[in-house]
Amino acid sequence: MTILEAHYDPAIHDAIRKLAAERNAVILAHNYERPEIQDVADFVGDSLGLSREAASTSADVIVFCGVHFMAETAAILSPQKTVLLPDLAAGCSLAATINAEELRAWKAQHPGAVVVSYVNTTAEVKAESDYCCTSGNAVDVVNAIPEEKDILFLPDMFLGAHVRRLSGRKNIHVWMGECHVHAGIDPEHINLTRSQHPGAEFLIHPECGCATPVVEAVSAGAIAKEGVQILSTEGMINRPRQTENDTFIVATEIGILHRLRRENPGKHFIAANDRAECAYMKVTTLPKVLASLQHMQHRITVPPHIAARARTAIERMVAIGGTPGSSPFGPNDPGE
Repeated sequence: MTILEAHYDPAIHDAIRKLAAERNAVILAHNYERPEIQDVADFVGDSLGLSREAASTSADVIVFCGVHFMAETAAILSPQKTVLLPDLAAGCSLAATINAEELRAWKAQHPGAVVVSYVNTTAEVKAESDYCCTSGNAVDVVNAIPEEKDILFLPDMFLGAHVRRLSGRKNIHVWMGECHVHAGIDPEHINLTRSQHPGAEFLIHPECGCATPVVEAVSAGAIAKEGVQILSTEGMINRPRQTENDTFIVATEIGILHRLRRENPGKHFIAANDRAECAYMKVTTLPKVLASLQHMQHRITVPPHIAARARTAIERMVAIGGTPGSSPFGPNDPGE
């Protein structure tokens, strides 16, 4: 049994909903969370969508079913609210690839450069950044920066390479970090799965380790571009509603398959690698969400001096927004 094959408990589900109403709490869940966590949530989305929801909610309590940096972001955007993380073990391998001290040293090597941090970073790193971004708005964020400015993009090297290609900017320096889940999805998995499902659309998240060679191969004409869609997580959610195609191969963390199937019951979704699970996203369970509400645990706070510096970068990310998805081939591609 995989981590994703979780246990539903209607009684716990109902108890969570009842207690959330009593606490005036909103439950936010990332697309990669367990199916039953997504189903009990008030809102399911990607990092940008969850950040916006945390900033706009009228609830007194935010129960964040995601990983630690996401709860930190919610606490920064809504300092007057109580932000709870059901399990403190919900970390992030990508966020762990750079800390504030390392970023300060990198900035010292490139004086005057603008720092763009992917949202998968700690509050301390965000405080050292000029902009935050998600995979959905990274290109828009970079394009909002004057062309003559050097850019330090961190921490995901695959997303950084993707942004550098789409923006055409030669002065983007990329931190060599990666997500352990996305790094495990390679061209071998993709080629095998695509050969087994000819005609299926291939949806890929820019942070996947396979993104760089696939995009380069398509651009060079080594792989036909038809059927390839490079999308943010929310772009993946939207894509099946925008096309008549009924079969999709999905290259990202497999938690997103639950939402795709739930919102598109007549279509078929296949994992590029069915072992692409993030253990950090799966530590949150229904009993832990219930305990978090019962005992108002574990509250996530950010020191005011760090929060104040990080808030500007996060608010720029939320304001710039971005399109639901992006393609490296332009608006005239088939299906775009």
